[in-house]
Amino acid sequence: MTRHVVLLTNAHEAPATLLTDVLNGAGVAAFVEGIREEEQLRPFIIKDGDEAEIIDAPPPIAVLYEVTPGADVRELYSVIEHAHAVWPGAPLVACRRPKESNVSPSLRVLDAAALKRLGFRAIADEPAQLPALLRELEDRGGTVGIPGSEDLQRWWMPDALLLPEKISQKDLRMSFELVASLHFTNDQSSAANAALAGLAPLIEADRWTIYLTSEASGNREIGLEPLAVRASNALEPSLSEPEWKRDLLGSAIAFSGSESKAAREAVTRTETIKKTEKGRRVVAVPLVSSERVMGVLEGVRESVRARSFTKANLRLLNALALPLAYALANSLRIAEAEKLSQTDDLTKLHNARYLRQYLLSEVRRARRYGSNVAALFFDLDDFKRVNDVHGHLVGSHVLMEMATIILSSVRDTDVVARYGGDEFVVILPESNIEQAELVAERMRSKIARNSFTGGRALRLHLTASFGVATFPASAQSPQQLVANADAAMYEAKAAGKNCVRFAAKPVSSKA
Repeated sequence: MTRHVVLLTNAHEAPATLLTDVLNGAGVAAFVEGIREEEQLRPFIIKDGDEAEIIDAPPPIAVLYEVTPGADVRELYSVIEHAHAVWPGAPLVACRRPKESNVSPSLRVLDAAALKRLGFRAIADEPAQLPALLRELEDRGGTVGIPGSEDLQRWWMPDALLLPEKISQKDLRMSFELVASLHFTNDQSSAANAALAGLAPLIEADRWTIYLTSEASGNREIGLEPLAVRASNALEPSLSEPEWKRDLLGSAIAFSGSESKAAREAVTRTETIKKTEKGRRVVAVPLVSSERVMGVLEGVRESVRARSFTKANLRLLNALALPLAYALANSLRIAEAEKLSQTDDLTKLHNARYLRQYLLSEVRRARRYGSNVAALFFDLDDFKRVNDVHGHLVGSHVLMEMATIILSSVRDTDVVARYGGDEFVVILPESNIEQAELVAERMRSKIARNSFTGGRALRLHLTASFGVATFPASAQSPQQLVANADAAMYEAKAAGKNCVRFAAKPVSSKA
């Protein structure tokens, strides 16, 4: 009977040629099977000389699965579950696929211990190791025990999710409240500070720090940037349970480059590292969400006589690191989605939605402190002609060029938004009518002098008509401010275009 293995693949991943070549060279047939939602064991076609027959397939030597750099743990669980359901009793072997040069170094690479905890019977770091490894499995019988139904839920639970077996009721409650607090954070900074505020009374340390990973440009090296720090000393003792609930925000007192060697090693190896560095006791736990290392949690005990972090400490840290990593990743996704919802797709300027939110806040602030806010509303003159003559692609490129001109004409504190079509709004905080006029004239002049390429080496010349309004001189609300600037812009159009006009006479507070 031909010795054979089953090589599991996903629809988007073809098996490496080197892997199949090694198996064929060792006289082992590889039957490639895709992972499907509903899969039943089917007979194999086994050739004997020139004859072929379909027979019931005997158990394979092993079921192989290529683990790529950055493999999703959830995907690996589905692979393991599928393999045990379709080929019960066959050992599952993980085969590493070499990391390509263009793959991000921050992608998580699961070590052998982690893969075995997931359910793999053996791990081949290189395809060349497979023949000897398969022979060893055959010699040992190759079977692996499958847990009973009553133990299945516990068997699938990764160790990293489990709290220490011996944990006090108080620590258990505080751990739960720490994790629960992460669900109410909507940005990375508050998530990190909430985690450290809850962690400080659970595990004693002179300093807790959360670093985020960042890739330096060019050489793609992983850098660590401090996100949140919580220090505790004789002058500032650890907070009690009620206090940390009220103190979820802190200030990062660490600086780039201050991380320990253990922190860097934890990111590289994607495993918890405990070390003694320069007399300090250090622990570093990687924060891994899906396939990416988001950052690292670092704890330091400064005193030479400080006790080392215990196994119970490490078990608790590993359990809390997972929800923290997911909170950081989720807050990042929320921030990116929020940014996209407030950004114009074409010009990458703010959109009208962001403008409304920002202007409401800015007018409230100006009303409180008695300051001014100016709004410039302008529209490109005869822009429709550009689209009609040259097409909408050229028109879109002109709008992108326009965004560059606008941004180069304002301060970093000013806000620029594409209001719609070829209409733009610029908000100038702390600016009166005279200052707004200077900005409007500077912008109008730049637009008139510029030659727009349209992305096709064209030399298009455009002008713009501006309307200016200010709070509180000519408007008493955000809506009035934009509406009055818009009305002044139409006055500029009526006056012959390519000019600046101002909102009508000041309105009263009763208007």
